[in-house]
Amino acid sequence: QAKATEKLSSGYRINRAADDAAGLAISEKMRKQIRGLTQASANAQDGISAVQTAEGALNEVHDMLQRMNELAVKAANGTMSESDRDAIQNEIDQLTTEIDRVSTTTKFNETYLLKGAHGSVAGSLTYTKVDASLTKLNFKQSANNYKALDTQTGTAQLGFGTKLSGTFSTSWNFDNGKDNAAKVKLTGAAATNTNWTGKQITVGNTTYVLVESTSAAVAGKDKASASTLVKAINDANIGKTKSSGSTVKAFTSMDQLSSAIRRQFGTELKSVTSVFDEKAGTVVLKVEAFADLNDAINFSLHVGADSSSDNKISVNISMMSARGLGVNGLNIGGSTVDNGTRAIDVVADALQKVSDQRAALGAVQNRLEHTINNLDNVVENTQSAESAIRDTDMATQMVTYSNNQILAQAGQAMLAQSNQANQGVLSLLG
Repeated sequence: QAKATEKLSSGYRINRAADDAAGLAISEKMRKQIRGLTQASANAQDGISAVQTAEGALNEVHDMLQRMNELAVKAANGTMSESDRDAIQNEIDQLTTEIDRVSTTTKFNETYLLKGAHGSVAGSLTYTKVDASLTKLNFKQSANNYKALDTQTGTAQLGFGTKLSGTFSTSWNFDNGKDNAAKVKLTGAAATNTNWTGKQITVGNTTYVLVESTSAAVAGKDKASASTLVKAINDANIGKTKSSGSTVKAFTSMDQLSSAIRRQFGTELKSVTSVFDEKAGTVVLKVEAFADLNDAINFSLHVGADSSSDNKISVNISMMSARGLGVNGLNIGGSTVDNGTRAIDVVADALQKVSDQRAALGAVQNRLEHTINNLDNVVENTQSAESAIRDTDMATQMVTYSNNQILAQAGQAMLAQSNQANQGVLSLLG
């Protein structure tokens, strides 16, 4: 009677392992799957929300690119004057800035969706040499790896007119970098000036030459204080050449070199920091990483109840900034139609990139919707199976309960009748 009452009050046929040991084990396993799949369905729904957020932002980028295409076609018309093209260029610049703003601010639950990601670092280069003038860095690109050969020659002017010179060369391989800085650390020299003039760096077939120098930091300062040694000059006019000996335009710092590399190859020398120690002796140069800024952001959605890799759905979103789309620095100005004509092709390529990305996001969204439908179906059927094992059969338990109640009441009636007979005998004897 007590068990029947418990099953009726709880609604479960199995309230403890003793009720059905095997049934309890099977039921708990099913419950794990049900709760896991329910959360997986919620994960997929979150994925749809993230994809819709990204796709909505790209819709605005598409509209801006369409306007840029319209402006480029307008600038390519020979009836436009140079001042007309300058006015068009102003709008192009504003649209480019807005594309960058959208790409850097669009996020879902603190995850940025359109600004891309950096790759991973495969190694670093560190060398020590009593020399402070860097003359040449040669980089060769192959697939996703970069091979670099650097040669260091020249002199370093230290305090009291002392000169140190030497020659050094080394080579190394590294992959694309992740938010790591390339550092130039000068220790053992109390320097008053660092002269980069005349030095050149070759990346692939492109050569860059330093023609201006920068001032050094105060001796003994830490890296943060000495960072003024190499400040960024991002709007520099970077030239290039495909043959040695040709004249190229200048950059005046390593950060400016980083800007050049970023424009031409989609990689970036993150930063350069110089630090000076008051003890004379050694110059140390450490290059930690280059960063590939064109990597797509990748996140996976877990849409299953277990840890199988089959339960992962990957979402890839390329960098949708102006640089990622190839429209940064787009120029349609000038007295001729040439720039406007070239801009039409550039914008067309950017439009195709955005279209491809939006199509990919739409495909992922459709897939996730089917995933949710399937998960909900599995949850529903598994709940039904688990209920058959775990839940009590109310009709059967009510029959059992009623039967027990009738038997109990009959027993009580018989006991009362027996007590009455005993009372009658006692009254006769009395």
